[in-house]
Amino acid sequence: MILHLGENISVQLREIIGIFNLENNGNSSDNLSFLKTAGDEGFIHQISDDPPKSFVVAEKDHKSIVYLSPISTQTLIRRAQSAFDQEETNHGR
Repeated sequence: MILHLGENISVQLREIIGIFNLENNGNSSDNLSFLKTAGDEGFIHQISDDPPKSFVVAEKDHKSIVYLSPISTQTLIRRAQSAFDQEETNHGR
């Protein structure tokens, strides 16, 4: 099961650690501190030139990656739930 994060970037759902909001009150000091550290350590992958609305933390091949996504957290979560539901339906047959 994959989750499309924007542009041509998709991530396996099993690799996702968390989906975090950057809109409205999402710019908390904790989020900003985490993103600064991730940027300093080279873990950030900006998906598009559009302003990010969310960030997704994933682990791929034992490496952490932070994706800055132009897609809202609500949409990403809805997509993830839809992919999960579809997988459950396919395995339930």
